[in-house]
Amino acid sequence: MGALLIRELRLALRSGGGAGLGLAFFLIVVMLVPFGVGPDQGILGKIAPGILWIGALLASLLSLDRLFQTDSEDGTLDILALSPMPLEQLVAVKAVAHWLTTGLPLVIMAPLLGLTLNLPESAYFWLVASLAAGTPALSFIGAAGAAITVGVKRGGLLLSLLVLPLYIPTLIFGAKATSMAADGLDPMPAFLMMAGLSLFTLALTPFAAAKALRSHLS
Repeated sequence: MGALLIRELRLALRSGGGAGLGLAFFLIVVMLVPFGVGPDQGILGKIAPGILWIGALLASLLSLDRLFQTDSEDGTLDILALSPMPLEQLVAVKAVAHWLTTGLPLVIMAPLLGLTLNLPESAYFWLVASLAAGTPALSFIGAAGAAITVGVKRGGLLLSLLVLPLYIPTLIFGAKATSMAADGLDPMPAFLMMAGLSLFTLALTPFAAAKALRSHLS
């Protein structure tokens, strides 16, 4: 597992589609918002939780189509399927590597970008906590979608159409927890709902993705 994780991290960083591209996209989305809605600090502070979460969600989509597609094209996926490692474990390692190179940098950068949107001070902790708990679910759901579309040429659009509806519950509760903290309300119920959804996703999606990969390899 360690060797495979290191391999995935190296490939993600070498391809240029990992942390750098995701962070750049996240930055562009957040920085364009004040130009679109105006410089009113009250409006920006009110919409900041949703904008930050939407930016993180879209940034996580950028490199999903390469999770299995490259390995399928060069035959590496067939070799990994013949190894003693179960496909479920392979999917989990790839999803963790995707989160480390895409989701984790977004979690670290989010508070700095929150400053540009006048996010209330009381919401910063919950912004980081909700992103840290929710973005792994985005990577695991994306891994399942990537496994389903691995045999489809130019399947990036289909992948987005598959996973975006599944992202909505995490987006709703993650943004809600941050916005409730910004309004001085108790964010714990929304945060716990999102954390529960994330745990359910992390437990289920490796099996769904492995089943899709077996269908592709058979």
